Amino acid sequence: MSISFWEQGDFEISTNPERLDKDRILTNLRATYWAAKSSPENLWLSICNSRVYGVYHRSEGQVGFGRAVTDYARFAWISDIYIEEAYKGRGLGKWLMTCILADPQLATVNRWMLATDDAHGLYRQHGFEALEAADAAKVMQRRRPLA
Repeated sequence: MSISFWEQGDFEISTNPERLDKDRILTNLRATYWAAKSSPENLWLSICNSRVYGVYHRSEGQVGFGRAVTDYARFAWISDIYIEEAYKGRGLGKWLMTCILADPQLATVNRWMLATDDAHGLYRQHGFEALEAADAAKVMQRRRPLA
């Protein structure tokens, strides 16, 4: 799979998995409401099996992250989006979402999904909307306890 790359001022976004700062990502994700109960091993396995987007400051290293769980053809689930606290308020989250949705490797994806408890405003700016009741009734899930 080809690597995508974007630049903006002192920041870069790259899909190169070799650039990821594993310890920094796991520390940040373990502090979130959505990944706190997952083991580091499970978190990293999920990352390794996704299209990854690292956000990097030229001198400070990795300051954000996101991933797409995707078939690279029709479907993508956006997950684990974060920007470190010291870098919030600079538009990096918006830019990260713009880059993910514009990634040439996902150009044919026509169904994008995600779940959030607190970032509806960010995602609405990128065309996401809540499922209507009729659509939500079609979506099913099966859960098992975390290992």
